[in-house]
Amino acid sequence: MDLEQICAGLKSAASILALQNESQKNAALKSVIDSLNKNRAAILSANKIDVDKARQNGTSEPLIDRLALNDARLDSICQGVQIVIDREDPIGKIEGGWQSPTGLQIKKIRVPLGVVGIIYESRPNVTVDAFCLAYKSGNAILLRGSSAALESNKAICAAIKEGLAACPDGVPAAVELSQSQDHADVDQILNARGLIDVVLPRGGKKLIQSVVQNARVPVIETGSGVCHLYVDDEGDLDMALNIAENAKIQRPGVCNAIEAILVNQNIMEKFLPRLEERFAGRVALHADERCLAILSKAAQKSGRAGCVVPATEEDYGTEFLDYDCVVKCVKDVDDAIQYINAHNTKHSESIVTNNRARARAFQNKIDAACVYVNASTRFTDGFEFGFGAELGISTQKLHVRGPMGLEALTTVKYLIDGDGQIRG
Repeated sequence: MDLEQICAGLKSAASILALQNESQKNAALKSVIDSLNKNRAAILSANKIDVDKARQNGTSEPLIDRLALNDARLDSICQGVQIVIDREDPIGKIEGGWQSPTGLQIKKIRVPLGVVGIIYESRPNVTVDAFCLAYKSGNAILLRGSSAALESNKAICAAIKEGLAACPDGVPAAVELSQSQDHADVDQILNARGLIDVVLPRGGKKLIQSVVQNARVPVIETGSGVCHLYVDDEGDLDMALNIAENAKIQRPGVCNAIEAILVNQNIMEKFLPRLEERFAGRVALHADERCLAILSKAAQKSGRAGCVVPATEEDYGTEFLDYDCVVKCVKDVDDAIQYINAHNTKHSESIVTNNRARARAFQNKIDAACVYVNASTRFTDGFEFGFGAELGISTQKLHVRGPMGLEALTTVKYLIDGDGQIRG
């Protein structure tokens, strides 16, 4: 990969995009939606090649689910682009303005970052999400997906470029896909100071750590998701069961699925047999010593004894991304908070309780990007937050945190007007 040449093209495209108005960028994105729909059959055909290859390689079904596309998911991807079109363009937005004591007129405005690189794993929807957010916020983007989704990404990127080319003001050079699967290309991207303004990793813990530890380019860190659900003794147990089922089982291979359920000791006897019944053998429950006795008894009665196993020390803080879940007893909300802050990845956490004081204490003391009361962690998502698409979930605290939408790819510039002032 000739990174210097690619980035030179992206930088040139970024300079054009930075000067385009909202109508021009929206027209180009609308043309991309039309192209994605026009090329739907080719995209799904390419995705089938990736999915078939993944199954042949023994990839787990939850991870295949992350890779797979269908008509409904393509509809959702296009809907996400439309929501980005409908959102206000952050570029040029005046964040503040004032006059200095010397009479200088100072304005603080939003501007693009420039050239963005994103390194991500096998989720082809990210190709569209990252592109449309970068484009609307005036940035050019270099996409580096995984080999598992290569055919899907090639077909999607070709459709994006076709859509941009079909629009009079479109800038097809604003998006490039690295098709090489040589890991040396990743190292090139991570060391491309002066060529790439920021890099985002989106994927599992190993990928994120590798990018953070090796990058010389500034990084916006997205996090793996070791998410927890705490069931309080003043919580609605029916609600807790519904939330636990949704947060663990709906899509276990995504970062906002829960990996642990913490149960207040006062309701263990009532709640745990109902949890075993609700999960009905669909999830391997890695239980601590106190929960193990109750869950094992319930599982033996139901004929699902093999689905309850003793938790190991390695299980605590593990992102399973599969049909596995830790179940642990805690004394109270403070015990739950202490455990979560020691084992989470600062992504998303939830409490089920009708005690308002405990709910607020949980939200105030938990160190995470998103903290829920009486709701599933599965809502941590740019689409659900109304952003349309997302770049990922930032678990760091500098620049941006949580689901990243348009403003995540912007910075500020100060514009100062004077009438001849000089500093004394």
